[in-house]
Amino acid sequence: MRQYIYEFIMNSQEFIYKKFNQKNSKWPYFLLIFFLLIVVVVGINIFIELTDELTSKVIIGYDSAITNYVISYRTPSLNKFMQFITNVGDIYGYLILAAVFTLFFYLKFKNWRYVIQMLIVLGMAALSNSALKQVINRARPDALHLVSVQTLSYPSGHAMSAIAFYGFMIYLSFVLIKSNWLKYSLIFLFGFLIVAIGISRIYLGVHYPSDIAGGYIAGFIWVVFCITVFNIVDLFRRKEQVK
Repeated sequence: MRQYIYEFIMNSQEFIYKKFNQKNSKWPYFLLIFFLLIVVVVGINIFIELTDELTSKVIIGYDSAITNYVISYRTPSLNKFMQFITNVGDIYGYLILAAVFTLFFYLKFKNWRYVIQMLIVLGMAALSNSALKQVINRARPDALHLVSVQTLSYPSGHAMSAIAFYGFMIYLSFVLIKSNWLKYSLIFLFGFLIVAIGISRIYLGVHYPSDIAGGYIAGFIWVVFCITVFNIVDLFRRKEQVK
């Protein structure tokens, strides 16, 4: 994927050179930042629109209908499964997964670059989620909670961290895995975990569906921002190596 991004930027650069009859070595980076701004600005606007509508009748109606539908499937065995899934998206689950991926990246690639990137994505997503919760200050749903929670509700930290962390793992799968079978198997697994973690929070009664939607949007903005910044750094490094 990184190579495709690089080729696309280089092709766009040639087009701009011909169009504007000038050669500026920084055009590729300007283009990449421009596309980043589009994604971030659109995402932020969607997030703000959703946040502003949290108390509207439409959102309240959807929250109620979806929550009632999801919790109608509660059974003792499914309760245990959903509790396990939600633990995969909790701090201890990420600590275990981070340790596993750290070992893999170091043994496979003999450097700490992907480890540092992974920790930045996950750590900053958690910190920004905490800040958003405090600013928006939405209480948890009144439904019976099947797990203990102490923090505020919107946006869902589990949903935001899931799409940030597992979304970044999906990106790395595209970039690093050569085997198509393994690549798409991992993408399916990470995609399943993103969806399942979000559903588990509604099922367990600790989040409104709009909390999950807000978490997904915020997490998507963050992971796209991080991936773009990482690629800008890589493009600068490659540019320096060419000189």
